[in-house]
Amino acid sequence: MPEATKFAIPVPSEDPKKKEKKPDEPDAKNKPNGETDSGEDLSEEDLQLKNELEMLVERLKEPDTNLYRPALETLRTLIRTSTSSMTSVPKPLKFLHPHYPELQTLYETWPASENKALFADILSVLAMTYSDTQPRGTLRYRLLSASLQAAGPPVSEPGSWGHEYVRHLAAELGEEYNVRELGEDPEAPATEAKEAPKVPETIGSIDDLRALGLECATFLLQHNAEPDAVDLLEELEIVNRIVEIVDENTFGRVCQYMVACVNLLPPPDDLAFLETAHTIYVKHQRFPEALALSIRLGNPALIRDDFNAPGNPLMKRQLAFLLARAQVPKEWLDGEESTDELPEDLLDCLNNTRLSQHFKDFGKELGVQEAKSLEDVYKSHLENTRTTTTVDSARGNLAGTFVNAFVNAGFGNDKLMVEAEEGSSWIYKNKEHGMMSAAASLGLSLLWDTDVGLSHVDKYTYSAEEHIKAGALLATGILNTGVRTEADAALALLGEYVDNKSVPLKTSAMTGLGLAYAGSHREDLLAILLPHVADDGVSMEIASLSALALGFIFVGSANGEVAQTILQTLMERPDAQLEEKWARYMALGLALVYLGRQEESDATIATLQAIEHPISKQAEILVDMCSFAGTGNVLKIQSLLHQCDEHIDKTPKDKEKKDEKDEKDEKKEEKKEGEEEAKEEKPKDDTFQAFAVIGIALVAMGEEIGSEMSLRQFNHLMHYGEPVIRKAVPLALGLVSASNPQLPILDTLSKYSHDNDLQVALNAIFAMGLVGAGTNNARLGQMLRQLAGYYHKEPDCLFVVRIAQGLVNMGKGTITINPFFADRQIMSKTAVAGLLATLTAFTDAKAFVLDKYHWMLYFLVTAMYPRFLITLDEDLNNFPVTVRVGQAVDVVGQAGKPRTISGFQTHSTPVRLGTTERAELATEEFIPFAHVLEGFVILQKNPGWEKEDKMEL
Repeated sequence: MPEATKFAIPVPSEDPKKKEKKPDEPDAKNKPNGETDSGEDLSEEDLQLKNELEMLVERLKEPDTNLYRPALETLRTLIRTSTSSMTSVPKPLKFLHPHYPELQTLYETWPASENKALFADILSVLAMTYSDTQPRGTLRYRLLSASLQAAGPPVSEPGSWGHEYVRHLAAELGEEYNVRELGEDPEAPATEAKEAPKVPETIGSIDDLRALGLECATFLLQHNAEPDAVDLLEELEIVNRIVEIVDENTFGRVCQYMVACVNLLPPPDDLAFLETAHTIYVKHQRFPEALALSIRLGNPALIRDDFNAPGNPLMKRQLAFLLARAQVPKEWLDGEESTDELPEDLLDCLNNTRLSQHFKDFGKELGVQEAKSLEDVYKSHLENTRTTTTVDSARGNLAGTFVNAFVNAGFGNDKLMVEAEEGSSWIYKNKEHGMMSAAASLGLSLLWDTDVGLSHVDKYTYSAEEHIKAGALLATGILNTGVRTEADAALALLGEYVDNKSVPLKTSAMTGLGLAYAGSHREDLLAILLPHVADDGVSMEIASLSALALGFIFVGSANGEVAQTILQTLMERPDAQLEEKWARYMALGLALVYLGRQEESDATIATLQAIEHPISKQAEILVDMCSFAGTGNVLKIQSLLHQCDEHIDKTPKDKEKKDEKDEKDEKKEEKKEGEEEAKEEKPKDDTFQAFAVIGIALVAMGEEIGSEMSLRQFNHLMHYGEPVIRKAVPLALGLVSASNPQLPILDTLSKYSHDNDLQVALNAIFAMGLVGAGTNNARLGQMLRQLAGYYHKEPDCLFVVRIAQGLVNMGKGTITINPFFADRQIMSKTAVAGLLATLTAFTDAKAFVLDKYHWMLYFLVTAMYPRFLITLDEDLNNFPVTVRVGQAVDVVGQAGKPRTISGFQTHSTPVRLGTTERAELATEEFIPFAHVLEGFVILQKNPGWEKEDKMEL
């Protein structure tokens, strides 16, 4: 809380520099021309005021009680009406300062009465000038005045003494509350005026402090100091009471400030702020804002109430669009009535049914409807490769598969797969596992188009080639991502293959189900997938991918059944299986279940700590970081940094042998013991450190300042970290700035992409793709072309360069993978799940993506979403209007009505929006139902617009 300005005027009697008065020196009172001790000449007006104040003080000392009331009233009037500049102390307070100690003494001699209450009120104001020597005097006398007036109305409202007095009082209220609650005085006086009597330490109860705090907060709200009011009530631990005192003029700014504070608060204060802001929005019928906060809270009951609250059908449709973007389970909206009874138009909005059609229209409007070829992306003629060495053509074709899929995602018209002539499909230009990725790429090209997509994929499900069939199953899951259909085609087509004997078909069906139903929390899928996690007879690959699919489906649900089964499996599986590369995916599946649930994962973490195998450390960090994803929690970031401190010696056996050679003079018995220990001791696993680094980015990315600060930590880790930490740093940079190409990050990654350690370079190249995903960033495109030339003899690095080029051109620059939406206020849990699953594959790229599991790149599909603004009319048809698009400006706590965007350009909708951009309507002709102009926004004609127009004419 900003500390109140304190008037600190030194007491004349305590001035150390003051010399003793010489006998011939005139007394201060007898100085000519009204000159004061400080040598300051007073004007006649000031001298008159000073004499009048001193006369009033003398009157209070006289025995005649009838003089007290008029004297006090005059004093009050003089103090209130005094005017001075903002930088100086009001004259009455300045002249009364020397008399403050004697007035305190005089106050103690008065019997309790109404006059004494008024006297205490005046002393409370004068105490501001003594705040350096007698802290919290203003508050004490205010409370004394209130206690003397307990029966009747208060002598005066705090606000009647002015804004500075209220700010001073607010500061002292916070200090007093902390002293009483914590028992610590943050500002104990260094010196006390000897002549001033001690005021009782505790006056009034905690309730009295809070009541006074509410009075001050009310005044602050009425005078455009909303942040101060919120801070005061937060310090008094009654921030929920602000709901009572806000009105239609102040609630917007109060909620804006409270929501902005959430990332800077420790639990459970962060949730308390969100809940309070939600209550205010509901009270003032701001349903989109309220629903956005309900989604952040992840509370099904609140989401249901907010969705059902508005009576306007257009508003309900707008809310349905917001729920569909957040991929909130439809089952959460089940109240007394089933979702089957919801009107069809609402179901269309909730299911994202028309997303594909709108996206294609959007592409047509931007002129990017035509399919792009691989050469359009690579622009090989600009690469400065001097040699003409032929690269492994199978690896080159495989890269082309992914590039073609990402670039033409969602448009359904790429030349290699969808519109290829029968028999000349790109699939047959790949080998075995490459065929699987090629067939699966069909799902990405036809993304969100469930009707046309299934008919295209269907022909490959009858293929005799096992890998093509597996790819077709994966494609079915991919094209259903983020879209719900009443027919449940994905479950019908994939469900039967989950129990297939063929491993590729089995894993594809499981992964496909995970992608198709990501975030749906569908209970009926438990019976299909859970047995494969618990089954000891199946390989670790199948069990782990089944756990991951459940993590996708039940992301952020804290589902006890899923968590319990995965924990049980981790406990019961033999060590040899837990050491496999697949175990990390089982741990990730468990972590995703607790995504964003904060302390709810404590019991699971405690259970993991009891498992002795190193996998428990990985799982513990994954669960912990996912629980606090996007919160900006500083303590969590610190604990993850501590995990990166540890130096792990991975080769204890070699070390032991070396020690034996060096120490030849040891006894034979000691040698034998040493050998036995070496046999028992296994190489330590340091994979958990890679997840700790990614965890720092995951926790920090929800908060702008934390994200910037984390970049510096990553720089340190890159310099001083172990190899496992160094190769994870680029991945963390990619996550913290997904689809948001900032120049410092691009330059850093460009430097890392030439690292001596090829693993670091490889991950840095992929991270460049993540940072620029869907942005068409020209600078990044040039960097990647240079890298393609630089690494033309390194097939692995060149493969990843091509993937990165495909990501940068994702959806021809119309798709984002940034997990934050609604003005970067809401985090999409399914998007985070997809990003984490992809980054986990790159923690050991050689074993996954560069081996035969390159299809794991398709995990990104859950994070892919069009970055558009489409305005709709009341019949949900495209409705072009003029909008301004510019860089978002943080206006929280700023006075007046500041501009929310800077450097804007005016466009006609639909428009493409960048990660840090914001849009606003150019005129007030239409009223938007959404609180943020992003995605689908329904507009209504402003009834007052035509009248205003006529008035202007």
